[in-house]
Amino acid sequence: MDFEKLTGLGIGTWNIGEEPRKKDEEIAAIRYGLDHGINIIDTAEMYGEGKSEKLVGEAIKGYDRSKLFLISKFYPYHATPELERQSLEASLERLGTDYLDLYLLHWRGNHRLSDTIRGLEALQKEGLIRHWGVSNFDTSDMKELFTVPGGDKCFANEDLYNLNERGTEYDLQDWQKKHGVSFIGYSPFNSGAGDTIRITRNLKIVARDHGVTPHQIMLAWTMRNGNVLAIPKAAKIKHMKENIAAQNIKLTEDEMRLINSDFPAPTEKEPLAVI
Repeated sequence: MDFEKLTGLGIGTWNIGEEPRKKDEEIAAIRYGLDHGINIIDTAEMYGEGKSEKLVGEAIKGYDRSKLFLISKFYPYHATPELERQSLEASLERLGTDYLDLYLLHWRGNHRLSDTIRGLEALQKEGLIRHWGVSNFDTSDMKELFTVPGGDKCFANEDLYNLNERGTEYDLQDWQKKHGVSFIGYSPFNSGAGDTIRITRNLKIVARDHGVTPHQIMLAWTMRNGNVLAIPKAAKIKHMKENIAAQNIKLTEDEMRLINSDFPAPTEKEPLAVI
């Protein structure tokens, strides 16, 4: 399956796979998502030091690999051709697959971008990865990346994006759209247990009018323009069902005004927010 641009809803796996007692429940949640049309899974070697990848590998057993889009990330201190290969091989083994659809530099480190890209291009040429990209890059980082030979082949950039953290709307998202780089928004409910974004009266009003939860409104908001791939974690089937249902929520202009009054769009450049 060829994804020209990543949009809509995927499955995030941060903090998944780290507690054995939750394993069956987490696998069931991922499989429920796969069985109901969600075919993008995002993970990383950092998540539980490989435990999340291993759980994802168990969850996708028996599914048609060609219909899945698997994303993983490597540490910035592994961002050289030799170490990228070692990280990728370990990730592939844990995931139980022989290729990734997208491989991301998790955040910027001290290695030269030219070396990082050279290694990724070699892995891509061998068919071990289909696409490569970056994560936690701001507009200046992306512009620098595009000055490096091969840098304009970057497929996606993954950044924090939710109602509380809208800074990427100021210039980064438009820049990526103009240059054909998919935008992946992580943590649509922010960090923690999904309770760090305040539930305002207006959010409650909009949620009530749609017959859904405020968190479903938060998620629908991140996907409202069709330009973002949101990757919320769902460790329970109940939450996965809610995430899937959020895809059908269409916010009106009046509802957007209510939400924006509590969570205003940026009016100037802000430092890139990260978790």
